[in-house]
Amino acid sequence: MKNLTDQQKGSLLAFVAVMFITPDTLFIRLANVDTWSLVFYRGMIPFFTVLIGMLIIYKYDFFKMLFTSGHHGLIYIVTFSITNIAFVVSIQNTNVANTLVMIAMAPMLSAILGAFFLKEMPDGKTWVAIGITFIAAVYIFYDSLQLGSIFGDLLGLLCALGLAVGAVTIRSAKNKNLVPAAVVGKLVVAIFAMFFIETYALLDGDLLIVPLMCVMCVAIPFVLVTIAPRFIPAEEVNLFFLLETIIGPFWVWMVIKEQPSLETIQGGIIIILTIATHSFLKLKKS
Repeated sequence: MKNLTDQQKGSLLAFVAVMFITPDTLFIRLANVDTWSLVFYRGMIPFFTVLIGMLIIYKYDFFKMLFTSGHHGLIYIVTFSITNIAFVVSIQNTNVANTLVMIAMAPMLSAILGAFFLKEMPDGKTWVAIGITFIAAVYIFYDSLQLGSIFGDLLGLLCALGLAVGAVTIRSAKNKNLVPAAVVGKLVVAIFAMFFIETYALLDGDLLIVPLMCVMCVAIPFVLVTIAPRFIPAEEVNLFFLLETIIGPFWVWMVIKEQPSLETIQGGIIIILTIATHSFLKLKKS
């Protein structure tokens, strides 16, 4: 990593994070637990997993990083918690494609917030990529809207806003490590879910599915995503999340036969090609 440019570091971190995230919606569908039990475990297991890792690496400096993160840390805790809760509840209340397409609006929202608060105007290539992917996302959403519920769709949109605010917050605090704040955010998620949870029991296949999902699709990605905006602009990080818009529904289709529409496949191909071209041009320039 030492020999890589900031553009290469940020792009690599964001790409790897999204690749870990892509099976997440499938695991949520496969888990035979109620919504708030799922939210609880997606908070508590990553909290302990990353906390232990951070304490081993940083020891007492973990708490120093947490308490010196200031208002950036507080904002990130709030947005990170809301985004995590909204994502699971959205997936449970609409089809996978709808939620992920709503989240696909994150890059555009990041670009707007970044330009307004950080004075970081995206270059022409990024605006073109955002425009193309947004149109593709709207194309997918137009077809899939009738298959889901407006409540789930609105929560998906809230996720997009949360991702955008979170990424811009990290970008504005490039010299601070906000992973400790994200760890606290996971604890907040678990505590909030405890007010609504019906049972803590995990039975049969859930004993494997839930912990695997929480570590592979939640704990590892949230660390990488929290670090990536320190190297590249927020909207570029969130562009990578658009890969989940097509890959996530593909996993669900392959395993449980929740088939994506032709529009989802067509729009997904456009999204993947656009992100790949944009990333190639940005990395070539760096």
